[in-house]
Amino acid sequence: MKKINIAIDGPASSGKSTIAKRLAERLNYVYLDTGAMYRCVTLLALKGQVEAENSPALNDLLASIDIQFETDSEGQKIFLNGRDVTKAIRQDHVTQAVSAYSAIDRVRQAMVERQQSWARNHAGLVMDGRDIGTVVLPDADLKIFLTASAAVRAKRRFLENQAKGLSEQTIEELTEAIEARDYYDAHRENSPLKAAWDAIVIDSSDLNLDQVEEKILSLIEEKE
Repeated sequence: MKKINIAIDGPASSGKSTIAKRLAERLNYVYLDTGAMYRCVTLLALKGQVEAENSPALNDLLASIDIQFETDSEGQKIFLNGRDVTKAIRQDHVTQAVSAYSAIDRVRQAMVERQQSWARNHAGLVMDGRDIGTVVLPDADLKIFLTASAAVRAKRRFLENQAKGLSEQTIEELTEAIEARDYYDAHRENSPLKAAWDAIVIDSSDLNLDQVEEKILSLIEEKE
């Protein structure tokens, strides 16, 4: 059976990463969390007090950054310059700053080049983000745009953060943050968030993870 490349895009907290991981595991595909890559850049920039407008320092950061993905019995882990940052990149201060750094053209260019290189070297790939179907993998065999209402996404993020002990934000605060992130992502100059013209839009507001997964699996079967 032919392995295909799958692009999953969508707004913040729409379940992209969770679904992408489940699909990759079910199909024995490679999973690449592109959002984690931008979070790594942001975490490193914040630690080094590198402002988004600081071109020389940011260029040096991008030239030397090393991001690796490893999978073990506990799931996928992200390593930044040799250090496990799987939890660190999900902290609130990183979440609040990642849009500003990911909107910078040279940051996106550097990450997109790495993502496309990864795709060229792997058959059977699930990649999720905000511009996968439009910029990173415009020729992906299957493009999904996964979305849900801001209120639903905020509740999901709240429960997820509680389970991981990552945040003390209320659902109301998370809703406001998600709505602000949506607006920023959709209106940024570089790679704005939008569904590819040939993407299949799935609204998961009233669907659970199993239902979303089955919908996408049926679409994959049609492509294979």
